[in-house]
Amino acid sequence: MAGFAGWRRFAGYLVVFTVGVTVGGWGVRDVQPRSFLGFDHGRNPASLAELAGLVGSAVVQHAPGLLPAVMTTSRSVVVRYPIPGASRVHLVVIPRRDIYDPGTLAQGDEACLEDAFAVLGELARREHLTRYKIIANGPGEQSVRYLHFHLVSIEGKGTVGTNGDTLRYDTP
Repeated sequence: MAGFAGWRRFAGYLVVFTVGVTVGGWGVRDVQPRSFLGFDHGRNPASLAELAGLVGSAVVQHAPGLLPAVMTTSRSVVVRYPIPGASRVHLVVIPRRDIYDPGTLAQGDEACLEDAFAVLGELARREHLTRYKIIANGPGEQSVRYLHFHLVSIEGKGTVGTNGDTLRYDTP
């Protein structure tokens, strides 16, 4: 009897493992390939930015309803920047296509960029912005390794700059 129970337990673990691999594979089926050992392009696959980009890509593409979206289109999702700052408006437009950063844009990404910038224009009009910046960070500045655009209002005579993926507001 003990041998049969051991086989049942093993079969149960095997089923759970198989379901996990299948669901995980489905979740990341449309993301850019990421190296397991990080030998491609000097990326560290164990970094928080890479992991956040992988998870973010899967969520944006397959479960955007999990995000606190302000606006969605067939090609973009908009969320409020989660860290409060000095800017009255700080929104993030995230394309639904897995693109690492501006340096990895390729042929075929045009429709996603066109939609993202149309959304940025709509948001600027909706928020009645006349002084704002649109910021896309490169790989060394991203806290999430996934192309996204910040729409940030500029209040008064200050300027908006970046420190990593954190925006700072400098007053004169």
